[in-house]
Amino acid sequence: MNEQEARQKLESLREILNRYNYEYHVLDKPSVPDAEYDQKMQELRRIEEAFPELITADSPSQRVGGTPLDNFEKVTHRVPMLSLGNAFNESDLRDFDRRVRESLDIDEVVYVCELKIDGLAISLRYEDGYFVQGATRGDGTTGEDITSNLKTIRSIPLKINDTSPIEVRGEAYMPQSSFLALNEEREKNEEEPFANPRNAAAGSLRQLDPKIAAKRNLSIFLYAVGEWESGELTTHSERLTYLQTLGFKTNPEWRKCQGIDAVIEYVNKWSENRASLSYDIDGIVVKVDNLEAQEQLGYTAKSPRWAIAYKFPAEEAVTKLVDIELSVGRTGVVTPTAILEPIKVAGTTVQRASLHNEDLIKEKDIRISDTVVIKKAGDIIPEVVRVVEDMREETAVPFAMPTNCPSCGSELVRLDEEVALRCINPNCPAQLKEGLIHFVSRLAMNIDGLGEKVIEQLFREGLINTIADLYRLRKEELLKLERMGEKSVKNLLEAIESSKQNSLERLLFGLGIRYVGSKAAKTLAAHFGTMDKLQTATFDQLIAIDEIGDKMADSIVRYFNEDKVKLLLDELRELGLNFTYNGPRVSDIPEDTVFNGKTIVLTGKLSIYTRQDAKQKIEALGGKVTGSVSKNTDLLIAGEDAGSKLDKAKKLEVEVWDEEKLQTVLEGEE
Repeated sequence: MNEQEARQKLESLREILNRYNYEYHVLDKPSVPDAEYDQKMQELRRIEEAFPELITADSPSQRVGGTPLDNFEKVTHRVPMLSLGNAFNESDLRDFDRRVRESLDIDEVVYVCELKIDGLAISLRYEDGYFVQGATRGDGTTGEDITSNLKTIRSIPLKINDTSPIEVRGEAYMPQSSFLALNEEREKNEEEPFANPRNAAAGSLRQLDPKIAAKRNLSIFLYAVGEWESGELTTHSERLTYLQTLGFKTNPEWRKCQGIDAVIEYVNKWSENRASLSYDIDGIVVKVDNLEAQEQLGYTAKSPRWAIAYKFPAEEAVTKLVDIELSVGRTGVVTPTAILEPIKVAGTTVQRASLHNEDLIKEKDIRISDTVVIKKAGDIIPEVVRVVEDMREETAVPFAMPTNCPSCGSELVRLDEEVALRCINPNCPAQLKEGLIHFVSRLAMNIDGLGEKVIEQLFREGLINTIADLYRLRKEELLKLERMGEKSVKNLLEAIESSKQNSLERLLFGLGIRYVGSKAAKTLAAHFGTMDKLQTATFDQLIAIDEIGDKMADSIVRYFNEDKVKLLLDELRELGLNFTYNGPRVSDIPEDTVFNGKTIVLTGKLSIYTRQDAKQKIEALGGKVTGSVSKNTDLLIAGEDAGSKLDKAKKLEVEVWDEEKLQTVLEGEE
């Protein structure tokens, strides 16, 4: 066989095998027996071994890579992967519908309802039709590159018939049959079985060796588009249909619902029938169908206003409360936790449950040795629902909270008529340790390798006591610790060093200033630009900023006036941490820029800028870039092959520029 004959044969085999693969893993309708698929795959591999220069990225033989990775690279999502707000009953769904209708000023909304798959959220990026990168959701802004593992999922096409850059999103999951087979194998090998299919799927996709992931028989349902340069469709339901035509596996049970009553009917149906599915679901996702309406509704800091997740009622179980444990958080709040006899709830073994505070314990009359009913709120956080009083032991006595901190012994107080008891000792070991755990967390400094257990180990060994101590850690002292090898120490120190370059908002949030969450931290960083300017800000300057209220402003002023804070910041500055906001500052945007306060849409294929570059440049000049044309659109930037968005803009008499005009303005030539 010469090279030309081999090329033709390979093209034929790839087409056949990709079709067989689609029929089996996407349509669930195989047209040939497994033996025939295997025979053609072997033939493909033989020819590719003889002609390795003819191997292509979309070849079925390329699904499983050869060399395990050392670690996962970070991926920044160009469009954030936000979480959804939750609804737990019919009333919550009707409130969501009311808010949507009032915001859109219409009487009835068309929704799309989809089964909420219990798996791992991922994104897939395609360029020139080829699958080039897959990532986890992570914290919504930054995830991990798991491309090699995702290639092993045969329901993910390696090539699609759309050459425009497109990022699609979905849920990777483990079918129940695969889960049962995996746990059976693990038990035979005397390995700990996975608690549920969700944990099994997440664990499989975070294997550094893709060969392990390939054996786990995962699947995926695609349900959304992240970034899409040529997306001209007008509804979410059209997008789902288009994804299916490209060869993506979408869940067949999605439905378009006219009004909230139809949504509730769909929810009730699947609340009763979820057990009939061959995969786990934990709720229903409800989305406004019209994309222009989605754009109009917009987003909060954490979630879209045009979608909500209905969570199925939590499973309840009965067990015994054997003790109440007290813990001290980073702000000094003392929190009671129920220690339980182990019980299986919603697929996992529960041994601890939240009791929140002293008032709740008194209200429910919870006592040590009581038999209690527990549930997982939202199928995640276990909590004590009530006491089974008929089973109470005669010796059980009411629980009393201590008057002194369980960590440092200082007297506990209640501040500002709060329900919580607090330790106000700034040197309380528990608070210092929890503050360090918060500082390195994903939304704060996001330092890889510094999980809770490692922080506890470093704290216990006396290597760290303050945030500044993290940046003084040395290789020699880390290598002496248990489970700290040469490679892990090197990676840890590199991650700590890299975190010094984080933008100011991450440091601000990591400092743990009372009432300052991640969103407020970014608002403050964008407004002041540097830590020095924020440190000297007055109460009046702070409350003049949108979203900064009296309580937060007072907390910020008090925080920066503390001597120990001033000393800490001096140390961090000397250690080389970045004290500057890396994004566009509000005050840096010229008021007279043509983009300031304008709503702008990009459409068609851009050749001078990437779409992301154009978006960032416009936003840096005060513009807001949206995805669809509406009566609120001020300007449309039209690249090559602009389609329906250009037609709609002309109909609405929206100003239209070509890319050359955009370049001229951005370069300041006008």
